[in-house]
Amino acid sequence: MTRKPPLNAPPLPSTERGTHIALIFALVSERLAIHYEHGAWLTEAQGATLAADWLARSKSNLPLKLRKHLSALSDQVAKQIVTTTSRETGLTISHEMQESLDTRYESEIGQAIMVECERMLDEHPPEHAA
Repeated sequence: MTRKPPLNAPPLPSTERGTHIALIFALVSERLAIHYEHGAWLTEAQGATLAADWLARSKSNLPLKLRKHLSALSDQVAKQIVTTTSRETGLTISHEMQESLDTRYESEIGQAIMVECERMLDEHPPEHAA
């Protein structure tokens, strides 16, 4: 049921914070795509596993507890989008986010969601996940 991320996924950001924000964003994108395409919802553990798979592609890793924390934050952002938008708008947001995973694609929607992911991380920093 889970879709594989594109093989040409962009490299991870150079800072730890940037990596955390990028993972939250990518997980939100994946959660929305699965929700709208299959009517299913990723669990926290499934999100953490996806994050591990994506990190492994760049020979990186994060502890399971941190990946679960980032997965939970992505769940909150995705649920906020689903509960506050129409299905049509949600589909548009999902599409824009998928496209925004390519760093060459510029999207105001993608940038706005990235800011929301950053805000969520600031409000719930990883230190509190320990």
